[in-house]
Amino acid sequence: MRTARDIMTPDATCIQTSETVQRGAEKLTALGVGALPICGTDNKLKGVLTDRDIVVKVLGAGKDPRHTPAGDLAQGEAVTIGADDGVDEVLATMKQHKVRRLPVIDGHDLVGMVALADAAKALPDAQAGELIEALSSDR
Repeated sequence: MRTARDIMTPDATCIQTSETVQRGAEKLTALGVGALPICGTDNKLKGVLTDRDIVVKVLGAGKDPRHTPAGDLAQGEAVTIGADDGVDEVLATMKQHKVRRLPVIDGHDLVGMVALADAAKALPDAQAGELIEALSSDR
């Protein structure tokens, strides 16, 4: 059985809650990704910063990304997946919570991220289509 660990992008880079959204945007650009886990000083996951969050919740709301802490966008308890959970569980979790990116946790440690593209590549075509359809409808 393939697991989240098998399909994830390992070594997810965090944005600290105290770092600015501007710094988050710079990290997204440098890494070529669309999301970063938001981690606290205790290195625990606090949420996920996405490129969409930056546009809608910061720029669209008239906030200055140079002065807005990434922690302000942490949505509380982040939806995660266990590293040893099966790909079917990844699919179910993404569909249930309508998320395109899942932080992967091993115990209490962040070990990677599974993006929609990672999941779609790991699934049979029919399941990949179901996932994309589920995440594309009624956001």
